[in-house]
Amino acid sequence: MAITEVFENPTVKDVIFQIIFPNLFFIGNKIGDFQMKIMKDFPDSSLIFRRQLVFVNTGSIGKSVELPETENNEQISKKIWSFRSPRNVELNVLCDSLDIHSTSHKTYNNPTSDYKFRDTIKFVIDNFIEITNIPLITRMGLRYTDECPVFKKDKKTFSESFNSAFNWDKFDISKVRTMRLSATVEKGECNLNYAESLTKINDEYKLIMDFDAFTSNIKSQDYLATADHLHDVISGEFENSIKAPIFTYMKTKPKSIEGDKK
Repeated sequence: MAITEVFENPTVKDVIFQIIFPNLFFIGNKIGDFQMKIMKDFPDSSLIFRRQLVFVNTGSIGKSVELPETENNEQISKKIWSFRSPRNVELNVLCDSLDIHSTSHKTYNNPTSDYKFRDTIKFVIDNFIEITNIPLITRMGLRYTDECPVFKKDKKTFSESFNSAFNWDKFDISKVRTMRLSATVEKGECNLNYAESLTKINDEYKLIMDFDAFTSNIKSQDYLATADHLHDVISGEFENSIKAPIFTYMKTKPKSIEGDKK
């Protein structure tokens, strides 16, 4: 069962939704129509040119270099149509992908919340499909990054807070300055990239958990059900990774924050 509660002090720091599709050569002609449909939620817009790199063999070593200038700027750059909402949600559209990056959403689909990440996904993708008529999404991904407190840097306290993949029998946690591990695992019809890192942020140790669920070849009419499934996988994995002290931390409103941001 996915976690639906909107916490007073959530550990999630950012969430990214992405779809990849076959290269749309006509996207430049359609982007204005798409912009008009999403403008009420994403009023700020810009066009970005990202320089492309090419890997060249220079003998014993290879290196990445920028492609040289040409008269046709499109040959050396990727166009990114970028849109931003007042609530700090960024939407990027390329010829072969679309991504939504939020640092403000605290729930995917809590029924009592009026600000759900699922609603943002639906609003954007429904309008994008209406404009482009893409029949197939070749890859879809949903990624959550959580920053969790380490109350005390010892094995007992850490083990009481997390169901971690770190091996503290091999390494003394009190001596560890930084540690990271990652794995890709099958989760039924999708896959999950999971990463865990122990690191110091602003003089305090944190456990960063990165959940990146993805799947391939989705019919466009099935995109929302697929996104829901990816979220369920991530939510279940997160719930299995934390223990009671972290749940208590998330339920407790920070003293430095006044009012309810939900």
